[in-house]
Amino acid sequence: MKSNFELFTHRRHLARFISRYELFMKILKIFFYLSFFGILFLSCSNEDSEINSEPEIIEAYEALNVSYGLDNNQVFDIYLPENRTEDTKILFLIHGGSWVGGDKEEMNGVKDYILENHPSLGIVNMNYTLAGANSPPVPMQTDDISEVVNYITTNKSSLIVSDDIGFIGVSAGAHLSLLWSYANDTNNQVAMVCSIVGPVNFTDPAYYNSTNPVYQSIYLLFGNPSIPFLESASPYHTATATSPPTLLFYGGQDPLVPSSQGIDLDSQLTNLGVTHEFTFYEEEGHGWVGQNLEDTFTKISNYINQYL
Repeated sequence: MKSNFELFTHRRHLARFISRYELFMKILKIFFYLSFFGILFLSCSNEDSEINSEPEIIEAYEALNVSYGLDNNQVFDIYLPENRTEDTKILFLIHGGSWVGGDKEEMNGVKDYILENHPSLGIVNMNYTLAGANSPPVPMQTDDISEVVNYITTNKSSLIVSDDIGFIGVSAGAHLSLLWSYANDTNNQVAMVCSIVGPVNFTDPAYYNSTNPVYQSIYLLFGNPSIPFLESASPYHTATATSPPTLLFYGGQDPLVPSSQGIDLDSQLTNLGVTHEFTFYEEEGHGWVGQNLEDTFTKISNYINQYL
C-alpha cells in the first residue's frame, strides 16, 4: 500500500497534469479560432483584392474651344480616346487660310477621318492668331503652336497622354507645321509631319522674283523682310538631318503654291537624308477630290501607322 504521502504526491501531480491539459486545450481552442478567422479574413481580403484589381476604365474626353491666350482665335479643340495611356500620342491639325484667315472647322473632315481610322490617337485641332498689317505670321503663329504643345506637355499626366506628337497642316497651316517641326521642336517631340500644299521656301525665285500680285502679297504680309529672315521662316532652309519623317503632297496646277516648292523640298530632304515621302499630282491645284483625295488619306493613314 501506498503511504499517505505518496497518495498526496500522486494527486498533486495528477492535479497539475489536469490543469496543464486544460490550459493546453484552451490555448488550442484559441489558436483554432484565430486560425479560422485569419483564413476568413484573408479570403475576404483576396476577394476585395480581386475586385479592386479590375482595370480602371478611362473615359473618352472632349473639350471644345479651350482658350490658350487672350486673342479670340487662340482656342483649340481636343479629342482623347477612351482607355488611353501615357503612351497615347497627339496629332495636331493646323488649318490654312493664307495666314490671315481660315478656321479649325475646315479641318473637321480630317479630324473625323482620324477619329474613325485611328481611334487610339488623341487629336488637337487648333486656331491661331491671324496675321495683319502690323502682326506678321512668323513668329506669332509658331509661338501659338508652342503654347498649345506646352499645354499638352504640362498637363500630360492629368490628360493621360504622351508628349509625342504629329502634325497635319494644309496650305499656310502646312507651312506652319513644317516650320515648327523643323525649327521649334527643341524637345524632339514630333514623330511625323504632313504638309498638304504648304509653301516652304520664300527665297524661291518662283516666289521672290515673280510679279504675280498673289505671290508678292506674301512679302507685304511678312513686312518686306530681309533674305535672312525669309530663310528663317522657310522650312526648306530650316530643315536639318534630324528633321522628323515628312509626308508631302503638292499639285502641279496650283495657282497659289508654285510646283517648285514641293519639288525643291523633296530634293532638300533627300540630300539631308531625312525620311520622307513626296506625292505630286500633276493635274491637281490647291487641293483635290475624288480618287486623289482617297490616295492622300490612304498615304496619311499608312504614315501614321508607321511613325506615330
